[in-house]
Amino acid sequence: MTAKPRKRWRLTLTGPDVRAQSDHGSETAAYSLMRAALKGDDSPADTGEVRHWEDGRWVLWERITADELP
Repeated sequence: MTAKPRKRWRLTLTGPDVRAQSDHGSETAAYSLMRAALKGDDSPADTGEVRHWEDGRWVLWERITADELP
């Protein structure tokens, strides 16, 4: 079993020319960064995935594309 990470929320941003990952201490922080990154006009990212550390592994919480945001 892998050791529990200090920050239990993980955001992965992907697009044609990007794959970036950052860990967060709260769900709110992960979603705030995802909204900011996907709504930017010049952002290379078009998809965001939020994962949560659960039972010794990263579990996909939600996947959102830029066009799904209001």
